[in-house]
Amino acid sequence: MLGTVLLLLALARMACPSPASVASRRAEALKKLLEVFGMEDPPAPPTHFKQPPQYMVDLFNTVANADGVTKNPDILEGNTVRSFLDKTHSEEMRFLFVLSSVAKNEKILTAELHLFRLWPRLTDGPKRHHFCQVSVYQVLEKDKPDTPGGKKLLAARLVSLQTSGWEVFAITPAVRDWTEDESSNQGLLVTVQGPGKSPLDPPPLQFASGRGHHESKKPMLVLFTDDGRRGASLPTAAFPGGSHNWHDSLMPELGRSRSTRSLDRLQPCQRHPLSVDFEEIGWSGWIISPRGYNAFHCKGSCPFPLGENMRPTNHATVQSIINALKLSEGVSTPCCVPDKLFSINLLYFDDDENVVLKQYDDMVAASCGCH
Repeated sequence: MLGTVLLLLALARMACPSPASVASRRAEALKKLLEVFGMEDPPAPPTHFKQPPQYMVDLFNTVANADGVTKNPDILEGNTVRSFLDKTHSEEMRFLFVLSSVAKNEKILTAELHLFRLWPRLTDGPKRHHFCQVSVYQVLEKDKPDTPGGKKLLAARLVSLQTSGWEVFAITPAVRDWTEDESSNQGLLVTVQGPGKSPLDPPPLQFASGRGHHESKKPMLVLFTDDGRRGASLPTAAFPGGSHNWHDSLMPELGRSRSTRSLDRLQPCQRHPLSVDFEEIGWSGWIISPRGYNAFHCKGSCPFPLGENMRPTNHATVQSIINALKLSEGVSTPCCVPDKLFSINLLYFDDDENVVLKQYDDMVAASCGCH
């Protein structure tokens, strides 16, 4: 995948005689680059400034460094995290989340309802009780949620009345139902009861709603999913014809001189910087983080004899020997390619202005070797 990304970026930037040709090739290259990121078209930027949920920002910073490179691969369950804000904007504890942006091939691993617990009301309730039972139901009948068959219990637990902060409830079965049958999504109902399971009116415990509360405290649904896209094996096959790397095939078009290309081949195989700037390619409107990243690329020669510093495979060592001794016709020297790859993470707005965190494998050359 990394070799594909580098090639597409080069095509997007290369200069051609005709302005129309430049625009056409750039558009084609960026469309192919979108395919690498699993998209057909770039999401439209939000119509007005929108602050991403702090939970998603914190999750990105925990999983990735400032360049988006994965620093803790064991945190995410799957490779995609999607956040959705409540669409009811009601003061009642009824919530509805529209999941139309979830792809059909995404596997729902975990679904969480995030509710911000407000400071309790100053009534007799908090004096008599220290806890309330909060129950989350899947609504089965929109107009009759309080009937015996109108709802299904998803989660319930005691919640303290002494503090404020986020409460998280697992509601995976309901979300799986909704993604399989969109018409079954009638929303969620949350109830608050006293220790004896008696309704409290007014309830001493309240959660922030979609109306009258700060954006950062709005009810939110968080999905951990897997879209089935995983990195392929190390892309040694992406450099056909024994070329040291993809630059060699593009150098004439990019205006590199023969002497410069020869100089490149005299340098030992090593990793070189390669900046990917999302603003430069016109994606900064919908990508929240990172603003860009260093993909790196591998360049240089793999001369005989191959030392350990060139991280050769056994096959590359044998190939180098055969080439040096001319024991077989048409055998080239080994290629300088990535031998370890890192994944990167993107935090971005989708077409519905939901915030998504997605991890992409094999996007950064971590080290180079002779293969």
